[in-house]
Amino acid sequence: MTEPAIPFDSARPQDSEAIPALSPIAILLIEFALAVGGFGIGTGEFVIMGLLPDVASSFQVSIPMAGYVISAYALGVVIGAPIIAVLSAKLPRRTLLLCLMSVFALGNILSAVAPSFWSFTVLRFITGLPHGAYFGVAALVAASMVPPNKRARAVGRVMLGLTIATLAGTPLATFMGQILNWRAAFFLVGGIGALTVVLLWYFQPRDTVQEGASIRRELGAFSRPQVWLTLGVAAVGFGGMFCVFSYIASTTTETAHLPASTVAIVLALFGIGMNVGNIVGSRLADVSLGGTIGGSMAFYVIVMLGFAAFAHIPAMLYVTVFLVGCGFACGPALQTRLMDVAADAQTLAAASVHSAFNIANALGAWLGGLVIAWGWGFASTGYVGAFLSFLGLIVFIVSVLLEKKTAHA
Repeated sequence: MTEPAIPFDSARPQDSEAIPALSPIAILLIEFALAVGGFGIGTGEFVIMGLLPDVASSFQVSIPMAGYVISAYALGVVIGAPIIAVLSAKLPRRTLLLCLMSVFALGNILSAVAPSFWSFTVLRFITGLPHGAYFGVAALVAASMVPPNKRARAVGRVMLGLTIATLAGTPLATFMGQILNWRAAFFLVGGIGALTVVLLWYFQPRDTVQEGASIRRELGAFSRPQVWLTLGVAAVGFGGMFCVFSYIASTTTETAHLPASTVAIVLALFGIGMNVGNIVGSRLADVSLGGTIGGSMAFYVIVMLGFAAFAHIPAMLYVTVFLVGCGFACGPALQTRLMDVAADAQTLAAASVHSAFNIANALGAWLGGLVIAWGWGFASTGYVGAFLSFLGLIVFIVSVLLEKKTAHA
């Protein structure tokens, strides 16, 4: 595009004049480009969970050991998001997004040709590095283009790429991986990443670096207790979802005794739930951030217990997996809350929430692997998930109480 440079701002509630004067069509195209990137990232992150048995067989390792690949990707997100956000403080957001998606595309293509389990694990770690920073910056760009009372919905539209990935991208890539080879799935993800680079190049206008942007200002986010507590809710509370979902393929075949062909159906149900949760949750978050976050954590506790108790029944497995996906209603709310509590250090905070999500990913996959290795069965991941969701609820309650205490001080 040939539009003039636009200084994307953080669009804090009190900063409505920072919203750039873009046409509705221009905003739609930018959101679409950002969402395609989220679609690629979501497909790449979750497809490994459906193909975990195939990867384990290909490299001749156990399924719990193959689960380390999930943790490696998550660790890349955890490390990459804050470091990239800080080091790129004076980099235009358009340039940063193009670089991040280029690394993601290349990382997936190289993952597809990895010769050994350990090289594959290292490449998954590298591919995870741009994940959090991409979503964080994309959320800030989306929020900057709409009025303050519509921020969560704008963030939700960008994250719709991620949730649609669980509905269409992940099942499609899983099916492709089962029919052809798991490596074909990562070639597909790499192609989606390359397409995103093209879309961002054409649709996202050039922007200028924010006035006063610096590494020191971004690091200031970590001096705020509410930032840490909000990240804590994501890191612990979402661990339950990942604990269950990391081993959903094996739960489907080993616990519910369904054929491998139904794994794609189960993944699609999870994706439908995530999309429902994202759409409903983003609207609720624009009404009540706190109510959406707290309610989602309580909802997760109940659903996880139901999963653990009834996953052996095929019909109940379908229902509980759908409801686990619905818990993603908390995602846009947490992202938006960080925009409020981070003040002027929003890039680091926005990126770090995805580090927190992937700490949850690593924690959930690890704890799930432990209880399975101890012989408790794949459905026992639901009990671990309920415990983690309950801890997330406790952290959020502490955050609210501290906020009220500070307000009255």
